[in-house]
Amino acid sequence: MTSTDAVVRLQRPEDLGALSDICVRTGHLGGDARELYRDHDLLPDLFLRPYVALEPDLVRVAEEDGRVLGYIVGTADSTAFFRAFRERWLPTVADRHPAPVGPPSTPDEEMRDLLHHAERMLVPEFSALHPAHLHIDLLPEGQGRGLGRRLMEAYLAALRERGVPGVHLGMDPRNERARAFYERMGFTRLRSPAGAGVIHLGLTLDAGT
Repeated sequence: MTSTDAVVRLQRPEDLGALSDICVRTGHLGGDARELYRDHDLLPDLFLRPYVALEPDLVRVAEEDGRVLGYIVGTADSTAFFRAFRERWLPTVADRHPAPVGPPSTPDEEMRDLLHHAERMLVPEFSALHPAHLHIDLLPEGQGRGLGRRLMEAYLAALRERGVPGVHLGMDPRNERARAFYERMGFTRLRSPAGAGVIHLGLTLDAGT
């Protein structure tokens, strides 16, 4: 089923609360992560809000009848993004999410550790051919209706306008539904030195299309 009333548009400042809620409600293999993390600001402060702050022109939102159902965020240059993350974003949230003392032992500590070392998500081998990356999330009621494709197409069009040669994403291979979606969009498996439990998919972009 498709949605004719839903729109895909640029984000607005007043969207941030709804986007943050979606980030948490889809933060565990595409499902609700509120029971997994005690601090519900952790996932948005790592995977959503830095993109809204640092790359606002690339944020796209799916909305229907005044309700936000999903979003896509990302960057055209992952190397520059993670540098800005450390220099400009981390200082604004570090006090709220202190780095764990010793090895992380809980899901919250794992995310706090990643927040303080977000550059671990950077794969330098992708910088030439797939420098962009993205995160896309849709509430269950927004799925299976073509909204994910519309969000992705809007984001990819913005990258093409900037002349970006390619885009990648990291994902948990257990999220089979998400992987099927990415593959339908043309993403293929990339060879990367990713850590256990993470795979990368990539898409080459043709700036002329």
